[in-house]
Amino acid sequence: MQLAADSEVVELALWRAVEAQHVVSTMPLVDTRAEQRLLEELIEDAKPALAPGSSRLHYLLATPFRYRNPWGSRFRAPMEAGILYGAEEQRTACAELGYWRWRFLLDSPALTRLEPAPQTVFQCLVSGPAIDCREPPLDAQREAWTDPLDYTACQALGRAARDAGVGLIRYASVRDPLHGGCGAVLTPVAIAHPAPLAQEAWHLMVTRERVRWWRTEWSRSEGAFDFDVEAVAWTHP
Repeated sequence: MQLAADSEVVELALWRAVEAQHVVSTMPLVDTRAEQRLLEELIEDAKPALAPGSSRLHYLLATPFRYRNPWGSRFRAPMEAGILYGAEEQRTACAELGYWRWRFLLDSPALTRLEPAPQTVFQCLVSGPAIDCREPPLDAQREAWTDPLDYTACQALGRAARDAGVGLIRYASVRDPLHGGCGAVLTPVAIAHPAPLAQEAWHLMVTRERVRWWRTEWSRSEGAFDFDVEAVAWTHP
């Protein structure tokens, strides 16, 4: 694959949904705020170093590049460098995270549901050379890029894209029933603005049959998303 030749410089805003970080989980472990600050500092010191090029970034933007994991993800093989995944629409970002929360629930037999929990949905600006799995010549392998469970081909593409100096892979969401556009940001250098462009508070509730999102404050954006698991045909290994 001639990925560098097939790439095109783009500027794109992506939404990402994550568990809310303003909920301080360490406070119940200590007696005072001073002790809590010390505990947070110790935890921070124990974390992996920030990825090169990410020290300028807000923590929401830097964190995805900071960690390697033994499981991998769609465009990242196990223990490879971190990737920031985002979506062009809020609905798509919520579908993607909602799917993984649903998977967690199904893998936890003792749980019947995940109670409403605060989430942060934020938007970031990315720019640089990008390839698009929805466009020629990559669209010829559409089935490989959209396989719901087997990421082998996608991970090989991600590795080749890094080697070619490509900073962003654009693709169709597998979890969003409308298959909205997604982006896998391969390097923090591709983050064009050091802070989120927008940041919103949402809640997420998950049952075995349904995933529900709703906003906790007013805005001009849509206020709720409801994913019926049977209707969206999510799969589980």
